[in-house]
Amino acid sequence: MINLKFINMRIKHFLSAALFAMVPLFFLSGQDNPRQQLPLDESVRKGVLENGLTYYIKANQEPKERASFYIIQNVGALLEEDHQNGLAHFLEHMAFNGTKHFPGKGIINFLETHGVAFGENINAYTSQNQTVYNLSDVPVNKPGILDTCLLVLNDWSNYLLLTEEEIDAERGVIKEEWRTRRTAQFRMYAASMPYLYGDSKFAKRDVIGDLDVIEHFDYDAIRDFYHKWYRTDLQAIAMVGDFDADEMEKRVIELFSKIPAVKDAPERPFFEIPDQDEMVFGLVTDKEADRTLIRYMIRQRKASDGPETIVDHRQDYVESLFNSMVSQRIDEMLQKGDPPFVMGVINHGDFERGYEALNVICIPKPNQEAPGFAALMTELERVKRHGFTQAELDRAKANILTQWETYYKERDKISNEEYVNDYVNHFLNGDAYVSPEMGYQLVQALLPTITLEDFNRSLAAWISNKNQVLVVQGPEGEGVSHMSEQDVQLIMQAIEAAEVEPYAEEELAESLLPEEPAKTEIVSEKRLEAFDAVEWKMANGATVVYRHADYEKDQVQVRAYSKGGSSLFDDEYVPSADMLTSLISFYGTGEFDAMGLQKMLTGKNASLQLSLGNLSEGMKGSASPKDAETMMQLLYLFFNQPRFDKEAHTAIIARYMAFVENMNNNPQKIMSDSLNLILTDHHPRVRIFNTAFLEDIDLGMVEEIYRDRFADASDFLFIIVGNMEEEEVKDLACRYIGNLKDIDREETWIDRKMYEPEGRVERRITLPLETPKANVNMVFNEEMDYTAFNIMALRMIEGILDLRFVESIREEEGGTYGVRVRTTLGKWPVEKATMVISFDCDPDRAYDLKEKVYAELDALAKKGPSEEDLYKTVENILKKRQQDKEHNEYYVKALYNYYVYGINFDDPSNFEDILKKMSVKDVQKVMKAFYNDANVV
Repeated sequence: MINLKFINMRIKHFLSAALFAMVPLFFLSGQDNPRQQLPLDESVRKGVLENGLTYYIKANQEPKERASFYIIQNVGALLEEDHQNGLAHFLEHMAFNGTKHFPGKGIINFLETHGVAFGENINAYTSQNQTVYNLSDVPVNKPGILDTCLLVLNDWSNYLLLTEEEIDAERGVIKEEWRTRRTAQFRMYAASMPYLYGDSKFAKRDVIGDLDVIEHFDYDAIRDFYHKWYRTDLQAIAMVGDFDADEMEKRVIELFSKIPAVKDAPERPFFEIPDQDEMVFGLVTDKEADRTLIRYMIRQRKASDGPETIVDHRQDYVESLFNSMVSQRIDEMLQKGDPPFVMGVINHGDFERGYEALNVICIPKPNQEAPGFAALMTELERVKRHGFTQAELDRAKANILTQWETYYKERDKISNEEYVNDYVNHFLNGDAYVSPEMGYQLVQALLPTITLEDFNRSLAAWISNKNQVLVVQGPEGEGVSHMSEQDVQLIMQAIEAAEVEPYAEEELAESLLPEEPAKTEIVSEKRLEAFDAVEWKMANGATVVYRHADYEKDQVQVRAYSKGGSSLFDDEYVPSADMLTSLISFYGTGEFDAMGLQKMLTGKNASLQLSLGNLSEGMKGSASPKDAETMMQLLYLFFNQPRFDKEAHTAIIARYMAFVENMNNNPQKIMSDSLNLILTDHHPRVRIFNTAFLEDIDLGMVEEIYRDRFADASDFLFIIVGNMEEEEVKDLACRYIGNLKDIDREETWIDRKMYEPEGRVERRITLPLETPKANVNMVFNEEMDYTAFNIMALRMIEGILDLRFVESIREEEGGTYGVRVRTTLGKWPVEKATMVISFDCDPDRAYDLKEKVYAELDALAKKGPSEEDLYKTVENILKKRQQDKEHNEYYVKALYNYYVYGINFDDPSNFEDILKKMSVKDVQKVMKAFYNDANVV
């Protein structure tokens, strides 16, 4: 896997208790040493072996009986010579194709027998500066598994086989990954690299590499790269999970100390990007580009390349606050007017190792490149001249504190991967890691010391006439013109000479609701022993189900459901119905427009989203228990006081219009649209998302649909799960859900007969492409009873086919980077199973590979899976099941499935028992019944 831009966006953290006590003094009185390094979390075992290898070990019981194992190589594509261009990434692939103790596919085969899936849990990525391998969520409750995973890391460190046979077999896989990734966006990014990076190594290494090198490199080229750079002084290993840290450290020291250090090893260079005095301008176009993107950047060297200090850490918060405040201003421009851009970003953050940048990114409306860019640059100038308001800063601080409060309360649920990310950044970049407890104390101490003047000081450091780059990426063709370098210079001069008014802050209401609704009565109460839950029937007919769950301690979720959906409206309503939920989020609710609502929710951990499907409508929400009432107030407002803002509606439709104007340049969009039309036999209710579709959206229709679908709470089911006392939830239900409107109607959906064509349909769509590529889609559907057994059988079929296609289509044939398989079993309007198989490949091999897919399907229907594949798939599903049960969301889904579909999947007899008893013959019978009679597109 390739990670071209490895940027850790998570807020950096933490500080020790002793240092925390001194933090305010550093900034209020300037005493002591603010350049003091942040001490590391003492619960992490960190050491450096005599051979130079660094290790990080942390015991963590989230999730239980699981552990993750990483090896971090301070090596990436920048270290390649020209004849090795692409081999850092190629070498990453080879780590899964034979090591000293695991020849061939031994690593994958062993771990899959323990439910650890290739791609999902066994993976790696390569970027320009680093390569990181992982074994994630490994069950460690089985004998020998810990030692085996350490042995894998040990082999990855120094004992890859790199046989000629495996190298040649992998060339095809890499070539197909190259083909899959050669989209218009990637091609334009690659063409932009000389502008972004100047005459540096960065501009010459796009990670995937030179296709000629990949196909023809000499075996010793990759071996030389491996032996030169994969060495202990440039490596770290990280183990986090449910194990004894003392014992793990002993094992690590004993095993990894045996790896010899490389003598007279070459120095690992730091790769610089040359300074330039004048702005660099670049224009990059592509026939398949479906939009224009303008990227303006002012690059700086980082102030500190060493370990993270208190000053660095405080500056991280200044940067986060700046990004948050300017983002809110841009959101306001988009929601309250008709700006000449579809999307805009102004931020400051990491660029490449040792570098950071101030960025202005603009997706302008068609033929409005100069106005769009000018609008964002004017906003940056407004901040530069006038700064932010105190109210803006207070809101941004409140939001960060709320995020940290949730993070602190959920510190026992921090995943292994989150911890490992901190260690990766420490090893590669010097970023500090300390405990979540001290991180929470730190943010409370540091945020009050940050003032409006900090942003003036930071902008003065970020904005410079040096190291400016502006690149325009966009479509090409007749009638298409782009902004020129002269246009840019004129815009800059005009903004500098213009009068720019300061930002005007609007007054906010004191609360979402002017008064609290009166408490209503509960008509009946019923205990659901199977779920340890309670059901309340409200006076307005609504059904409320609550289950206490504290897997996430600072969370309560709500899910609402009702039958009907857009199926109840005639064909002319389809565009308005399809876009309703997206549009509503831009309208706001009650007395608040979208921006006002966003500001009202400052410092609150509460959100709510609407949904409208073909057959149902509903809502999903989440909140901290302390903000659960805010979430319920949102629910009440969206039901009882919806808002239909004409100005916001016009603005968002204009943005969508600009978004779709060049979409037909995108071959993937054409393929997707064609497939959707074919799969529904060109049903009139299936519309292509284009200008004509958007023109048919009517605000009056949106309001009519919304008021009808959310007019009657009597047939709604509300599922609430979270860490609250039952009486608290009951009180909220009585005051808010009990007061929702109802008209006591009985209804269901209408079957609009949107079915796939019968029999076997084959269509070939031919498009001219810059990079020759075939996209093969195979869709099978057949009627099947909606039962727990059939649902489990289809999951088994999906998992087994995943294994088979990796082995046969990817590895043996080298025909594709990956085959995607998805199975579903629907209950309404017809009980029917669907299987979708898709992959990209060389057009010359499309027919041959399609036939090999059919051969795998035939074999599964005739003979069933191997016992090994059956076992691997069962283990993987059961592992996921165990992890799912440790989250509140599991019980939301379980209760939803019970009430809506009539199956209790929390009951082992409907899940675990079926899987454990499922045989090769069972899978074969279900596959045969489905596959032999299925309709195929």
